[in-house]
This record gives sequence, C-alpha cells and structure tokens, in this order.
Amino acid sequence: MSFKHVIEMYEILDTPKASGAIVAKYFEEIGKTEDVVVKKVNGEQGSTDFIKILIRGENGKSNGGNAPTLGIIGRLGGLGARPSQIGFVSDGDGALACLSTAAKLSLMQKEADVLQGDVILCTHICPNAPTTPHEPVPFMGSPVGIAEMNKYEVSEEMDAILSIDTTKGNLIVNHSGYAITPTIVEGYILKVSNDLLDLVQQTSGKLPVTLPITTQDITPYGNGLFHVNSIVQPCTSTNVPVVGVAITTEVAVAGCATGATHLSDVEKVVRFTIETAKLFGERKCDFYDVDEFARIKQLYGSMSHLQTLGVKDGQLG
Repeated sequence: MSFKHVIEMYEILDTPKASGAIVAKYFEEIGKTEDVVVKKVNGEQGSTDFIKILIRGENGKSNGGNAPTLGIIGRLGGLGARPSQIGFVSDGDGALACLSTAAKLSLMQKEADVLQGDVILCTHICPNAPTTPHEPVPFMGSPVGIAEMNKYEVSEEMDAILSIDTTKGNLIVNHSGYAITPTIVEGYILKVSNDLLDLVQQTSGKLPVTLPITTQDITPYGNGLFHVNSIVQPCTSTNVPVVGVAITTEVAVAGCATGATHLSDVEKVVRFTIETAKLFGERKCDFYDVDEFARIKQLYGSMSHLQTLGVKDGQLG
C-alpha cells in the first residue's frame, strides 16, 4: 500500500519551504542514496527545482539490460500560489503522485522487489508559482515555460511516458478519481490502450474513465490555441508514446484552489503507475499497436508538424 508515502510526501510539499533539496533528503532517509538529481532553474517569474529520480530495473538499461524504460512525469505549474494563496494547491497533485510513486518504488527496490525495467520519474518543485486567467477556472502559471519543463522532464532514455496532471478545471470529465487519455505518438492521437484500461479497472475497482484529447491539446503551448491543460505536452518533445493520467473531480476546481487535494485519488494514481511500470518493463503492457501505427503513417503520412508551433511567415516553426 502506498498511502504512507502519499501522506509523507504531502507533508513535505505542503509548505512554503518545499524544495528539491528537502525532497532529495527524504529519499536519502529512506535509503535512496543515489540516482536523485536536483537542478534549480530560474525563469522570468521566479525559480523552480527540477528533480529526476532513477529506479534501476534488474534488466534495465542502466544495468546493461534491454528491458524498456518507463518515464513518469508529474506535470504542474506549481505546488503553491503564494503569496496570493496559502497552502498546497490542486495543481500540485501531479508532482505529489509522481514523487509518491518514486518513494514506493524506492522502498520496493530496497526490499528486493525489483522491477525488470528502469523507471525514470521527473517533476519540479515550486511552492510560489504565479496564476494566469483561463476559462472556466484560472490556471496555475509557472516560473518556467513548457519547453523548459520538457527539457528537464522528458529524457531520451524513456520508451514510453505517463504524464500525471491535475485536470479538474474543466467541464469535460465529471468524475472524482482519475482518467487516462488516448495514446499520442508523433502528432497522432491513437486509440486508448486496452492494457492500460485493464490496469485502470484493476487499481480503481471501477469502470475506466477516459479524458478526451483534441488536436489543439497535442500542439505546443505558445501557438495561441486552446489547451485543456499541459497534461500531454511531453508529446511535443518526444517520438515515444505519451499517455496522460488526469486526476479529476465531478465539478470544475481551479488549479490554484487550496484544500482541494484528495489523497485517496492520488493514491489510486500511484498504484496505477506502479502496476504499469511492472508490466511495461516485462513487455506485457502496450501503449499502442506498433503495426497499426506504421499502417496509419503509410496511409496518411507524418503528423509530426503538430509537434511544432506551426506555420509562421511561411515557415514551419
């Protein structure tokens, strides 16, 4: 059970003193003395600490093996909106889920429950992020832009990515818990993975819920188009499959709202990501049908231009 790690990590992050160094110290205390990298990055509206945690698999690439590597990204603007808001904001749930997953996997590794493949977990820690206007509820801003986030959170070693993000500020998914998106690869929105749907049922005990994704959502921020949020923005910086894991509510809740984190929902996401990591490293969890994707590209060509900012002044950005 991962509730312990969710509660402990929440207490670490729910403070204006939250930082990459404090989180790294937590991992040292639970026996994860290596493979934790923290980098402070300054932006136009402040700074944030990016953190990357490697969980080495028995047959993982880091150990000279050939098992596939799963990337787990906690996507957010910030953990808090201080000084305008006091406390942990709803937008921080993605980081909370990602870091709690890392904590549980670290303990499993320490106790010799070692996965086959490597798992790379990345997020950033900012207790005082800005907010930006958005409908139907305000967005959390961030000290750094999406391109900078992708630079530090998307790694070439990742063979597939789960991107966890609070997705409560909308009228699209009216469900308390979590939902997954279709798989996105190279500008294509593919069918929802049956293997991942099975794991949603297994870990939630309920019928799976999916988050609709549009063409606008898979294009980079900065092109002036509407995006439901940044949940699938990692797909603009990689050619590997990306699936969003959306932490959701029945009603629209602002990303900058405090007191809106439901630890039971976060814990379900943690168990889902762990079960996915287990099977993905064993090549028993497919994010998409490779042969069908090859057929789609043969029939309709490349859609990778959707990973760019589009045409500007006659040139593809």
